Amino acid sequence: MGTARFGTDGVRGLANGSLTPELAMALGRAAARVLKSPAVVLGRDTRRSGPMLLNALAAGFASEGVDVIDVGILPTPGIASLCASRGVPGAIVSASHNPFPDNGIKVLGPGGTKLADEVESAIEAELEALLGLGSAADGRPTGVGVGEIRVEHELAQAYVEHLLASLPPRALSGLKVVVDCAHGAASRVAEDVLVSLGADTQVSNAKPSGININDAAGSTHPESLIAAVTASGADLGLALDGDADRLIAIDHEGNLVDGDRMLALFATDLKARGELEADTVVITVMTNLGFHRAMEAIGIRCEVVPVGDRHVLQALLKGNLSLGGEQSGHLIFARRATTGDGLLTGILLCDLLRRSGSTLAELATSAFVTYPQTLVAVEVPDRDAVGSCVALAEAIDQAEAELGASGRVLVRASGTEPVVRVMVEAAEAAQAEALTERLVGVVLAELGGTLR
Repeated sequence: MGTARFGTDGVRGLANGSLTPELAMALGRAAARVLKSPAVVLGRDTRRSGPMLLNALAAGFASEGVDVIDVGILPTPGIASLCASRGVPGAIVSASHNPFPDNGIKVLGPGGTKLADEVESAIEAELEALLGLGSAADGRPTGVGVGEIRVEHELAQAYVEHLLASLPPRALSGLKVVVDCAHGAASRVAEDVLVSLGADTQVSNAKPSGININDAAGSTHPESLIAAVTASGADLGLALDGDADRLIAIDHEGNLVDGDRMLALFATDLKARGELEADTVVITVMTNLGFHRAMEAIGIRCEVVPVGDRHVLQALLKGNLSLGGEQSGHLIFARRATTGDGLLTGILLCDLLRRSGSTLAELATSAFVTYPQTLVAVEVPDRDAVGSCVALAEAIDQAEAELGASGRVLVRASGTEPVVRVMVEAAEAAQAEALTERLVGVVLAELGGTLR
């Protein structure tokens, strides 16, 4: 069966292939032993494999004497919010924006935060030990010591109320919004939140079948949302992903507004209102160079961390900071949530838009000047080999020397896929494309693989 490996966002794999019910049950047992909590909150997205894996995970926790609160289909940030309010760990069965056949398990620490590296390592070690024992009982509790599994799907309303408390009543009155739920976990709650806040709301891709999550929908496929926004004359569109922890926006002209631009708008707005702690925003190495230049010009410091919202959150907590995020649309408002929350980001963006009196197109355009960026993914046999490849390191050094201060290079292994990503930013698009092509050639020659 093999040991589950934690990537940047939990354990992922082909459901019932590499990620089996047996593995999910063992992972539940391992997490129970390491986290040592009397109770845990579990939820999932809309994939057909979700109930299978969630029930196995729940059985694992209960087998170790942990009471399980099964909240059913709910966005990842909703589960994190319930963990925070109850002071217990949690886990989400979801593969986020991945295609339908995949699934994953994300484990949250007490209070709904991402696990520290050492805690993940401890769970992995315990999991390996349990898998080696096979079906042995090895001292598990019996009788009244077995954990209780309670189904409490009505707790989704607590998450809705948590979001509504972020803004004054009817704060979004007068705005026309289209929200794309990606046939995912927000399908049951997104409309309630927006309508309750007064927005004229149109919902799309909110009919999950179990196999259509993220299928030509949501933040990774915003084409249908762009068409809906422009056809309806909406002020903006909000594109969520399968577990609704990220957001991509669409302005009234049909232009995509990514996480970088939203983060720049929020940072600028919070600073103007005296709510940006230490005048600092946390970003990742993928954030566009234009963002850095724009923030520097208005006195906002950028703290840069590796890709992954867990790294963003760690920096926010360590520095007692208030705002951070990723180009992909994971934005964390640390005073309001313990993880990225697409719906929260969406309603706060709507509120910012209403208060500004401008269109989202005007705001996004003025946020910063984007440096041309070229990004290519190469699927490789061993993604970890990128760190020890001498020829690739030399090619990167040469590219950086050619760019100087007018651009940057990033070559990194994905934390969730067998992929190496090559990114170049430069003042001129042609230079970015040429250097990217050169570096991709080195990756293919030295590591093997194929272009995604």
